[in-house]
Amino acid sequence: MPGPQRILLADADDVFRAELAGQLTREGYAVTSLASLDGDIAEPFAFAILDEEMQVAAKALKMAGTPVLFLTRGEGGADRIARPFRFSVLLARLGALALRPAETTLRIGPYIFHPAAKLLETEGRKVRLTEKEAHILKFLHASAGAVSRETLLHGVWGYGPAVATHTLETHIYRLRKKIETNPAKAEILLTEEGGYRLSA
Repeated sequence: MPGPQRILLADADDVFRAELAGQLTREGYAVTSLASLDGDIAEPFAFAILDEEMQVAAKALKMAGTPVLFLTRGEGGADRIARPFRFSVLLARLGALALRPAETTLRIGPYIFHPAAKLLETEGRKVRLTEKEAHILKFLHASAGAVSRETLLHGVWGYGPAVATHTLETHIYRLRKKIETNPAKAEILLTEEGGYRLSA
């Protein structure tokens, strides 16, 4: 039988945090309550509820696949809830987070590709991508075989087939500089007659 879902609760207000942790515990959650997120968080969590000031620390949690709900003093949103709030509203928001599909990771050459984070990882090395670079890789990964320049331009930029391919070629050049050992002899992002494809 699975144990209770683990929640990381981090907020500098000790009284508020203790009260909220108690409410969540009574709902059957296992709560780890912290005043700050200074060190690495090793154990996995079903959710994290963080003060809005902890945006930087939240990035590592999101990269690990933990859904994060921020407690904000401003307006609420898809991943934030404005203070003060009803506990029932918080529970409903956690339920909505649980229904979100987990981020899909893809294998591209030696890399693990995190599309939502626009990040490639391999053996301790991280490669940050621009929005368009990530879209190019996603489009090529989802395609069987080579993709023509016109199709790629239309799929990533929405351009018609008559538009020049200079913009695409510039992005391909920059992308190869990031991911290839030798960009002049590409082994991951390959050029084929009329287009591009990813190596198998």
